Amino acid sequence: MNNITSAEIYSSELDRVFEAKSATAFLADNALRTRFVGAKTVLIPDVQFEGLHNYDRNGGFKNGAVTVQNTSYTMNMDRARSLQIDREDMDEAGIASLAGKILGEYVRTKVVPECDAYVLSKLGSLAMNKGNLIEGDLATPYDTFCKLVNEVQAVAGYDTELVCFMDSSAYASLCASDEIGRMITVSDFKQGEVNLKVKAINGIAIIPVVSERMKTAFTFEDGGFKPADTSRGIHMLVMPKTAAHLVKKSEKMRIFTPEQNVDADAYKFDYRIYYDVFVKATEADTIWAWVTAPVIFRTDVEDYECAADTEFSFIRVEAITSPNHSINYQWYRCDDRSGRGAVKLEEGNAAEYFIDASYEPGIYYFFCKIMVDGVNPVKSSVCKVTVTEA
Repeated sequence: MNNITSAEIYSSELDRVFEAKSATAFLADNALRTRFVGAKTVLIPDVQFEGLHNYDRNGGFKNGAVTVQNTSYTMNMDRARSLQIDREDMDEAGIASLAGKILGEYVRTKVVPECDAYVLSKLGSLAMNKGNLIEGDLATPYDTFCKLVNEVQAVAGYDTELVCFMDSSAYASLCASDEIGRMITVSDFKQGEVNLKVKAINGIAIIPVVSERMKTAFTFEDGGFKPADTSRGIHMLVMPKTAAHLVKKSEKMRIFTPEQNVDADAYKFDYRIYYDVFVKATEADTIWAWVTAPVIFRTDVEDYECAADTEFSFIRVEAITSPNHSINYQWYRCDDRSGRGAVKLEEGNAAEYFIDASYEPGIYYFFCKIMVDGVNPVKSSVCKVTVTEA
């Protein structure tokens, strides 16, 4: 393989995958990207002017101040992963094809969800910190949408192109609403070099995003990301299309053949993406959201041990939310601490889950999803239950 040429080709193709699959790729700002070359931080000016003044025929022009505030923006997300494909899994003729499929799938299933989650959480938390929130209702999604649009247009004006991100529940409610059936149109939406077809209302692009990525806070760690304990779900977020600036300083690929790979007899692909999203202070008030009521854990699950014949043995989690909102619980059994292989427990829809006689001696893992008004679940910790001999 020609490593340099192949790396350039793969990087270019993976960038196209990102543009096609990411909900936030249209925010990419290549002009801003160039200012970060060779640096992690850049100063970007926010300029403010004074308004017009009456002209004085004797005194002439009234002086007006121009305020330039340089704001420091720092790239925070530097993420990478090394992938290996064993030599025996790839013959010489199939290297490019199989590698391309694997890398494309990696970007689609791992990179894009994480980038979208980070960007949307930063925008949602900005709206929340600024107090740019409205109280919505899933029963009347169009009214909520109009309220958000009005708030944004009151600041940004009526000639600014807007976009609206919606989570799964809000989008489903909107599509099922009788009042907007004739208002939804399909329009062109340019995202980098990719032209997409999206639904729109009154010229405002509607971008549906899976609920798992629509949170106000995430923790990004080795192996992926998960909602932070303090996160709240984002039902809708409306903003001007140009209000936020996604900067991908590098999205690079390094390729090593088995002969060059000192760790294994395998082809090695090193993928790195260095990115962040920025909103100027002068544009912060143009981002508005409808977020879910908060979920506050009073008690989280804890590891537990019980005998197989113990009566009324249970694990418990307790959460509270804002007044006028309801809490729902749903328990799951899983394979290990990571939560993999989760199976919904039909009888587990209360704050406590009973370990009954059907559980033979052994080790089991459980967690609970807590929902506000039946949507946007927040997961508890995973607990280990050890069932001993009677």
